[in-house]
Amino acid sequence: MFLTRFRFNTARLGARRLLSSPQRLHAAIMFAFAEPPSQDGEDARVLWRVDRDSRAETYLYLTSPAKPDLTHLVEEAGWPETGRWQTHDYEPLLSRLTKGDVWAFRLTANPVHSIRRTAEEPTKVTAHVGRQHQMNWLLQRQEKAGFVVLEKPAEHRLHHELDQYELVVRDRRQLDFTKAGQRKPVTLVTVTFDGWLQVTDPDALRQTLTRGLGRAKAYGCGLMTLAET
Repeated sequence: MFLTRFRFNTARLGARRLLSSPQRLHAAIMFAFAEPPSQDGEDARVLWRVDRDSRAETYLYLTSPAKPDLTHLVEEAGWPETGRWQTHDYEPLLSRLTKGDVWAFRLTANPVHSIRRTAEEPTKVTAHVGRQHQMNWLLQRQEKAGFVVLEKPAEHRLHHELDQYELVVRDRRQLDFTKAGQRKPVTLVTVTFDGWLQVTDPDALRQTLTRGLGRAKAYGCGLMTLAET
């Protein structure tokens, strides 16, 4: 597995065009591989996320089973003369995961649930829009994903329900785009989770990091990254 970081030159029209459409950006990312990567949920797959930092810099983070070649992204949306991308072997970090370890994490996800108004209606996938429901979406998946989100000491909590965990929900975005060959537009609601976790099942967490968490993985959701505490 490989972890790659690429910085967009947002002054360029090509960068703005890609960032405005998760479908276009997904296609550009897949062009980084000579052989089409597997998108089977049982295998490690290509996952990606767009991050914007406090200095208004915009980065693409990408994990993949094969090493990517982002030359086309540099030419269209980067700095062809002075800017490249950085790719690192992901296996050393994955192999270091140990039960009980504590890591900072970031995840952009598409928190949804299935609802229906009557028993006769088919279920409909609907986005969670409230912060508490979005947090619960992640907390309901943490055990199977191989981790637990750390809880705050009681004396550090400002709000009983919303401040129980070392977890911040931010950057709610609604993306509207049309998929090729379809007339009906797609609406996607995403949020970013920043927090602290403890590893409970290293193998399950490795699967989460390489297969993704939740839906809409082709559109920049599901990639969880870790950082040293």
